[in-house]
Amino acid sequence: MSNSTLPHELERILLNDAISRDLTTARRALLIKFLWHERYLKREHLIEKVANYLGKHCFGRSAWQDTFYRDMRFVKHAFQRIGYQLRYSRRIQQPGYYIQDQPALSSEMITIIHHSKSELDSTQLHIFQRLSPSDRFRLGCSTSDLAVKVVAARICQRHPHLNGLEASRQAIQDYYNR
Repeated sequence: MSNSTLPHELERILLNDAISRDLTTARRALLIKFLWHERYLKREHLIEKVANYLGKHCFGRSAWQDTFYRDMRFVKHAFQRIGYQLRYSRRIQQPGYYIQDQPALSSEMITIIHHSKSELDSTQLHIFQRLSPSDRFRLGCSTSDLAVKVVAARICQRHPHLNGLEASRQAIQDYYNR
């Protein structure tokens, strides 16, 4: 095989095939994706985000910390190869992994947030602003839970052999697979 580069679409097809066949590749691809779009994610956040997509024990049952740090060494090296430095902040205000000299959110995430602003209702926003932080948190969690339940119910209708927990897991996986 020559050293010429493949078209990006073929590389994407190969990568998606590798991700679907290999748990290590899938974990590392998700870690890169999450860190590319969002900064200051701690180990616990990253593990939870990946586990929501790949399953609870995707980093293993016993040596999960070693697996996570091996994956992060790969991720750090991958970012270095394209000219970015992955760092870890221990500052109380912003702890977690971040890409040096990059904003807290990627331009893609900022665009998504910007477009979402037009859907806001100012009356609802004023009501929300008057809520206590704990009430806001509970409201956010209940909204997310409801969304997962609605999608899971639709999945159960299409696949009656799945139980509610399996359908909820599928709903979350489908969300992160977008």
